[in-house]
Amino acid sequence: MNVRPLQDRILVRRTEEVEKTRGGIIIPDSAKERPLEGSVIAVGSGKRLEDGTLVKLDVKAGDRILFGKYAGTEIKVDGIDHIIIREDEVLGVLES
Repeated sequence: MNVRPLQDRILVRRTEEVEKTRGGIIIPDSAKERPLEGSVIAVGSGKRLEDGTLVKLDVKAGDRILFGKYAGTEIKVDGIDHIIIREDEVLGVLES
């Protein structure tokens, strides 16, 4: 299934959290925090301003981004958890 976000929305797949600590202790699912980092899968066409002009998004597919803890709406696409967020909720782009 293909999902194309509308307007200024972004489809993001969260990065996987490490399940062990450095000392080898396994962290149970109930104690894990949701990761605040993810990779952009798809982006919308941009935000339309009141005067009718279309402003392109700053992020693109493949970017690694940071977002807020409670940002967006969680969905499942082909059995994989994703999140749809607005560009305003993106805190930053991670560059290597």
